Amino acid sequence: MFGSTKESVRPARLDRDRGLVESARRDPACFDALYRKYLAQVYSYAFYELRDHHAAEDATERVFMQALTGLSRFEERADSFVGAAGDAPEAAADASTFRVWLFRIARNVVSNERRRNRRRPVASLEHTTGLAAADDIFESAAAREAGTAAWRAVARLPEDRRRAVVLRFVDEMSTAEIAAVLGRSEGAVRVLLHRALRSVAADLRGGLS
Repeated sequence: MFGSTKESVRPARLDRDRGLVESARRDPACFDALYRKYLAQVYSYAFYELRDHHAAEDATERVFMQALTGLSRFEERADSFVGAAGDAPEAAADASTFRVWLFRIARNVVSNERRRNRRRPVASLEHTTGLAAADDIFESAAAREAGTAAWRAVARLPEDRRRAVVLRFVDEMSTAEIAAVLGRSEGAVRVLLHRALRSVAADLRGGLS
């Protein structure tokens, strides 16, 4: 009898780092907990983007320095991840948890580093397999060999697709988090990942033929 318009109502999402952020705001020394929690993730992102250990280390330190000095300006908007209009670009752009905010800083720092170092020779992507093995991404020598070819193919992707792949499969972010980091809708992120994986698969098939 009544209209059956169902709304996808879900509990409000809270930033899992809220307590750590509040502690760090009261006492900057407490920022060390956030630093230790996200150090490996930010470094992995920077390394896969820059392909150089020292550049990735420098970029990682700049990311955390900017995060520490700008922590008072961070505004949690975790609820923006939740709602019926989850694919609206403006919703994704407005969403923010500490992790998303940190990776937005990382994206900007890495972009600046890439612009500064365009003429500098970059390390071979084979080095990425060492990092991947340390993170248990590749479990054997055969997998590492296949992984090297795969990440070479990833490196040849357009920038937006490459970043989406790194955030998804290296830093294990959800599509909602990736959308917030890149300023895209979740639907756009899914398209980026789908096209990226198709390109990588085609690249690998071409290498085998």
